[in-house]
Amino acid sequence: MSLSREHAADLSPDTVVVAAGRPERSHDQPVNPPIVLSSTYFGTGALSDGDRGYGRYANPTWDPFEEALAQLEGAELPGLLYASGLAAVSSALSLVPAGGVLVMPSHSYAGSLVMATELAAKGALELRTVDIADTEAVKAQLAPAEGKPASMLWIESPTNPMLGIADIRALTTAAHEAGALVVTDNTFSTPLVQQPLSLGSDVVLHSVTKYLAGHSDVVLGALVTSDPELRAELLHHRIIHGGIAGPFEAWLALRGLRTLALRIERSQASAATLAERLSAHPRVESIRFPGLQNDPGHERAKSQMKGFGSILCIQLTGDGTRSGAEAADQLVRALRLWLPATSLGGVESLIERRRRHPAEPLSVPNNLVRMSVGIENVEDLWADLEQALKALDG
Repeated sequence: MSLSREHAADLSPDTVVVAAGRPERSHDQPVNPPIVLSSTYFGTGALSDGDRGYGRYANPTWDPFEEALAQLEGAELPGLLYASGLAAVSSALSLVPAGGVLVMPSHSYAGSLVMATELAAKGALELRTVDIADTEAVKAQLAPAEGKPASMLWIESPTNPMLGIADIRALTTAAHEAGALVVTDNTFSTPLVQQPLSLGSDVVLHSVTKYLAGHSDVVLGALVTSDPELRAELLHHRIIHGGIAGPFEAWLALRGLRTLALRIERSQASAATLAERLSAHPRVESIRFPGLQNDPGHERAKSQMKGFGSILCIQLTGDGTRSGAEAADQLVRALRLWLPATSLGGVESLIERRRRHPAEPLSVPNNLVRMSVGIENVEDLWADLEQALKALDG
């Protein structure tokens, strides 16, 4: 690659997203890496370390994205690209030894919780869920007075969808003292806003589908670590379980990554504006956005994040004719610009009532609406919300 990790460390992340993963600079080399469509590679001798061998083991189209992500996360080793965020989750959970204890936020990405719950039901691991924003409660689950210490701590911060903020440095320290690995899902923040490896995490996870690719047109996941042994385990799991990325999707993700800094800058600024206005609206019962000074996670987020993200959640009030959940559904139906759809992190603004998903934890309020702010004009987004909120009053 033309940009080394050493050089990347001296550059702003805003520059790294553009410069990383480019081909070497030599005469007539393309500016962008090519897409390699091949299921196997020529070879006559015994395979050795570094040989590609077969399409399930490696593809040159993965390499630029995996290197770019490593540079952005401050990792010493290339990342690993997966077929989906959940394929990456599955690989990360494979690091829990048989019968080991997994401590996971009670409010996590639903797919992660479902997978962990199913593994626990089969006896593969013991699952303990906890409010990740409650540092003392997490510590108690990591090394309880009775029972086994944890094998892995799973962190989401901000959490999905409740936007709880974990004290990542304190929790990673406590987890390591208990002998546990730490995996941090950094999907909501991206490495431009938060770098969990620098805060002590062992492995960082991304749903590349979201902000990194950024255009709601690919499904991919990724893991990053600086530990050679952990990376080797994760790579082996990817090869044996076949959760590999398609080359075209990998190429699209790298192209999407090029605009990440601009998209994050715009969407974070718009989210802050919308959060301030929504917090004053009489139809909004409560709001969670770490950028608000009265948000429970504000000070902690300010200490470990470079910004506050682009996701906000509101709960709507009911009235004599409808519940808060019914009001939330009506709001979503009345919008003209915001797109009612799941997922997040794309250029378009998405909105949904989260409890419409059967797998969503019952502790998520029925009237909670999650909003992923895109890059549209913020006044247009506000005008659409305002007219939909007004429609609730008939």
